[in-house]
Amino acid sequence: MNKINKLAVLTSGGDAPGMNAAIRAVARTGFFYGMEVYGVKRGYQGLIDNDMSELDNQIVANIIQRGGTILKSERSDDFMKTEGRQKAYDNLRTHNIDALIVIGGDGTFTGANIFSNEFDFPVIGVPGTIDNDLYGTDYAIGYDTAINTVVEAVDKLRDTAGSHNRLFFVEVMGRDAGFIALRSGIATGAEDILIPETETCITDLINKLKHDRRGNKTSGIIMVAEGDDAGNAYEVARKVSENFQGYETRVTVLGHVQRGGAPTCMDRVLASTLGYEAVKALIKGKKAIMIGKINNQAAYTPFEKSVKHHRQINGSLLEMARILSL
Repeated sequence: MNKINKLAVLTSGGDAPGMNAAIRAVARTGFFYGMEVYGVKRGYQGLIDNDMSELDNQIVANIIQRGGTILKSERSDDFMKTEGRQKAYDNLRTHNIDALIVIGGDGTFTGANIFSNEFDFPVIGVPGTIDNDLYGTDYAIGYDTAINTVVEAVDKLRDTAGSHNRLFFVEVMGRDAGFIALRSGIATGAEDILIPETETCITDLINKLKHDRRGNKTSGIIMVAEGDDAGNAYEVARKVSENFQGYETRVTVLGHVQRGGAPTCMDRVLASTLGYEAVKALIKGKKAIMIGKINNQAAYTPFEKSVKHHRQINGSLLEMARILSL
């Protein structure tokens, strides 16, 4: 068992609903085991700027239901440099902090891996990203809330699409991964789902829409991940409109609304579990790992593996989506 007297926690990268629940879980688990817990503001930049202060029960009270992150998040070009990381380490040692928990995604863990190896400093990662593309966990904090936000918005769009016989191209986040588009597309009965993991053929899409017309479908939803190879929703809609006059088209980009809002029950429980397990992992002497959940069990994945690999799209879900959209 590892003796940790002082622990720091930060959030980095894009915010995700449930990060506050994870901060709360880290703090309260630390308190239970007799630790002092420090919150670092503005991610890695806060480490460099020595922008950290001790947390207490009052500070982390009444935040489990809040979206965003009370610790804020910020990109740090300085942390990419050796001098910046040295300053961050010196600040941690000035406060006599023994270990660090970072909540974020791929970029966050890349920095954490370099830092942990460079200074032999215990760092544990908690996956917090609405993209849900991290290797080593079935779900990341924020994903469930994000797809529910998309579903709620698209349900409303379908009402107006049906009223005016329109085809809506809905763009969701997913520059490198299509997990949001795929699950929310299935849940909303989208006529097609375009994601970065599969090649998009505009001709095939148009033929499908013509088939829908023959089947008396007069409106529809096309879900487009922002990183699809055919372009963003505006580009895809333009290509379809140029070659098929069967529908009146509209484009809706949901954008950063997907990041906000109160976390769902699933995200609150997941964040609480992972925050708790992150502290337990430190006590066990673990470092340079991401703590995830696989098959509802806590799983440790080395940072090197979590950042070099990406979760694969479930091919059976894609096939099911195609069949159910007929």
